[in-house]
Amino acid sequence: MSQLKVLTPFGPRIARLKFPQSVIKKINLEVDRIVKQKKLIKKYDYSKNLVGQVKQEIQLPSIFIKKNIYKYISNSIKEYVKVSTGKFTKKVKIINFWIVRQYAHEYNPVHYHDGHVSGVGYLKLPNLLNKDKKKLKTNGSIDFINGSKMFLSNSVFNHNPKVGDAILFPNYLMHTAYPFSVEGERRSFSFNVEIDRNIANVFKK
Repeated sequence: MSQLKVLTPFGPRIARLKFPQSVIKKINLEVDRIVKQKKLIKKYDYSKNLVGQVKQEIQLPSIFIKKNIYKYISNSIKEYVKVSTGKFTKKVKIINFWIVRQYAHEYNPVHYHDGHVSGVGYLKLPNLLNKDKKKLKTNGSIDFINGSKMFLSNSVFNHNPKVGDAILFPNYLMHTAYPFSVEGERRSFSFNVEIDRNIANVFKK
């Protein structure tokens, strides 16, 4: 019997990881603090910069990010880049980090991001978010899209989130968040990061 090993040499590579519950709790507490105060909601409103058809999108204070999130994101990005390219990036600069508060029938259309590496993670999810009889469960899920479906090549990667889940991906990778019909908040975070340009710029001479 021959030894067969499936390789993944083509297409964008993504990473799945789990954010510590302690970090998730800190982010949620900070979000709750902001949304309870009208002045802070106005100050940190980020919706005008985004395409999401959702209730609210807000930035987190840079001081909070630096103190509570940066180290974990930086270490994760470095590992992701090292595993994917074999190279070590010294630079990991968060250029933006925002929260998406999504409710029933809201959605995020197909889009891509800035920077070099992007990330999305999940902070709070409604009960029974994706309980249905369909084999492909897309209520409140996220799809990553690349190319066209062909023999031995899928074009869509579907992820049904759980609290603490996070996904890292190249900024250009198209993705969308589907609507859902149950009550409750689907709270997520997204961010974009710049790394060493000599690693990200594969067309350099």
